[in-house]
Amino acid sequence: MGSSAGTGPPRLGAGCLGHGGCCCPRASCLRGRPAAPGLAAHRSGPISPHAGVHRLRGALPPGFYHQIQDLQVTETRTGPLGCSNYDNLDSVSSVLVQSPENKVQLLGLQVLLPEYLRERFVTAALSYITCSSEGELICKENDCWCKCSPTFPECNCPDADIQAMEDSLLQIQDSWATHSQQFEESEEFQALLKRLPDDRFLNSTAISQFWAMDTSLQHRYQQLGASLKVLFKKTHRIVRRLFNLCKRCHRQPRFRLPKERSLSYWWNRIQSLLYCGESTFPGTFLEQSHSCTCPYDQSSCQGPIPCALGEGPACAHCAPDNSTRCGSCNPGYVLAQGLCRPEVAESLENFLGLETDLQDLELKYLLQKWDSRIEVHSIFISNDMRLGSWFDPSWRKRMLLTLKSNKYKPGLVHVMLALSLQICLTKNSTLEPVMAIYVNPFGGSHSESWFMPVNEGNFPDWERTNVDAAAQCQNWTITLGNRWKTFFETVHVYLRSRIKSLDDSSNETIYYEPLEMTDPSKNLGYMKINTLQVFGYSLPFDPDAIRDLILQLDYPYTQGSQDSALLQLIELRDRVNQLSPPGKVRLDLFSCLLRHRLKLANNEVGRIQSSLRAFNSKLPNPVEYETGKLCS
Repeated sequence: MGSSAGTGPPRLGAGCLGHGGCCCPRASCLRGRPAAPGLAAHRSGPISPHAGVHRLRGALPPGFYHQIQDLQVTETRTGPLGCSNYDNLDSVSSVLVQSPENKVQLLGLQVLLPEYLRERFVTAALSYITCSSEGELICKENDCWCKCSPTFPECNCPDADIQAMEDSLLQIQDSWATHSQQFEESEEFQALLKRLPDDRFLNSTAISQFWAMDTSLQHRYQQLGASLKVLFKKTHRIVRRLFNLCKRCHRQPRFRLPKERSLSYWWNRIQSLLYCGESTFPGTFLEQSHSCTCPYDQSSCQGPIPCALGEGPACAHCAPDNSTRCGSCNPGYVLAQGLCRPEVAESLENFLGLETDLQDLELKYLLQKWDSRIEVHSIFISNDMRLGSWFDPSWRKRMLLTLKSNKYKPGLVHVMLALSLQICLTKNSTLEPVMAIYVNPFGGSHSESWFMPVNEGNFPDWERTNVDAAAQCQNWTITLGNRWKTFFETVHVYLRSRIKSLDDSSNETIYYEPLEMTDPSKNLGYMKINTLQVFGYSLPFDPDAIRDLILQLDYPYTQGSQDSALLQLIELRDRVNQLSPPGKVRLDLFSCLLRHRLKLANNEVGRIQSSLRAFNSKLPNPVEYETGKLCS
């Protein structure tokens, strides 16, 4: 198959028209424009085997056609005439022309022509056959095309073939939709729809689990995938041929590739059939909004959507008489008009009043006035000294203020805002009082008290104000304020002394521990404590009501009362522990309250705390914190 690659006319060599009818260069048979009707591989429809020679008649010299009119054009291989199916044309044994007596292997029709007509014949034949007399065949750089005449500007664009391929793609798209519809109408798919529960909402995850457990549906879905895979390959093959034909067209091919439907599509399709099928054509279900998008000609397609089960605000169960509403809720949520809303603990005023906070500026003003309205009257106890009496401070003195609430004030708990002492020293005394304070929140032994870290970190220090210069009396006050306020039942004060001296070298005050004086004449001075007061307020407290609340943990009055009791106890626990003293870990003051003010046993306190922790872990956004043990 020989033809020039330049602008000159191609020349037919041995085996060109005789080997399938493709007269373009071998390298361009696949990439260039195929032959025209009668010989072209791309022309659709039946082709007369006599058409090729018949169309050459007009290009031959007068009288020459009669020399070959006895030759009959046939085709002895399958498929249309052309060279696109062969890599080595010289090995193909196609027969284009045969006589009544025998078959002839042609070296080219030009061997039948006189020498002076061969080049003219080849040029005319190729342009006539390949371009249908609508242009001139041009071959250049391994590519051939028709140079269209002004009368036929679209001679390079085989509209009939393009339209046929576009129609084929439409048929494939219809077949694709048919396969999907057959899968949806299959016994396996419909059986799954019937097995799905209708007493609760099924999200895509739940449907995927039912889908995965259905082996027969899995097999049917694999059959669908195999069928669509065949159509998909056929589509891509036609699309490649279509783009090759439209290479020199003025318009782009028009087609739509079929879209593969994933598993998530079918899960959503099941939701749409379940919840959006109240019309002739089902709508599309939107899981995020729990609603349906209906077809444009359908006013409504959405049916009843059951309630969603799950954790947190989702329903624990749907209502038996109306599956669209919640029947019960998860811990920490309460049922309200068919919905689950976060449950809030009821007011604690019946158990412990905590809403009487004073502002810091107001508290400071009341302390300056020693206002009796913020004084918590308590009992002073000491075996080492008496109020208003002078004593030798060389020895440690122990004193305490206690309330004995269980005996005298069972309906109150007490909050300390400040502690004040009025201390007097003899004239010219070099002694300096040093106090260690321990606070017991709700009673019990002294070992169940915590040490007050005066002037450590951000904790306040003592403030001293002169009262009587002659007697050298001062008010020593430590103000806790709202930041450091805490519960108290007993305040233990341990008083000792140190010697104040002035270092001449550094001009700084230094302190020494006083030695035991056996000789009274060498006494360094005396000390007197006129007052020891606790400032704060008392809160109403109902131990019997709290006991009833605890009883509901085991014997709930009504449905939901146990959860309500647990919520209130958690709120009470957190509010009490908020007044824990400073430290790396909060102290468990709530256990002290149960132990000493409600008189509960240790094992009962432990059981209550375990129940609260278990219930709290189920609440939305639970707040857990570590606590240190204070009361045994």
